[in-house]
Amino acid sequence: MNKVIVTDASLREAAEKGIDKFLGVFVDAILDSVGGELTAETMGELNAEQITLVAYHMLHEEVMEGGFIQLIHNGLGPFIFLNPFAKMLRLWGLRDLSKMVYNVHTLYKQHHDEIEADCSDEEFMALYERFPEFEEYDDDFIENEEAWNEMMAHYVDENIEKFATIA
Repeated sequence: MNKVIVTDASLREAAEKGIDKFLGVFVDAILDSVGGELTAETMGELNAEQITLVAYHMLHEEVMEGGFIQLIHNGLGPFIFLNPFAKMLRLWGLRDLSKMVYNVHTLYKQHHDEIEADCSDEEFMALYERFPEFEEYDDDFIENEEAWNEMMAHYVDENIEKFATIA
């Protein structure tokens, strides 16, 4: 297992700047510990909690920028929907987010081939019109994002030893 180290000073500084910075310290340290990129090979160097936190970070970044269609189009669908990510969210107490991921998984299974296909920018933008059923989930994520970030931060704070060694 890979050793992830977070300095006490960086953790305190991030905590003072808010939840996003607090979570970011752990995500950055986890990714740094595997050379900056999460791959099938480097995932073997991390534990389930670390992978789940990185998955949440990726989900958060993609959905906040361009919704679930963007997440799927950018190739993150298998990582989010074909791994036990939703189950881990439920175990961490994020039941509503877990249910959403399961619901979007159903849409992913139905439409991923079309959404993942190479396309022009214009064709990509047309995907939002072709698959409006994702919009409800995009809106719900944005609406609940702050509360879910707080819940994630609380879980990480209560279980720091599962994510990193504090030096």
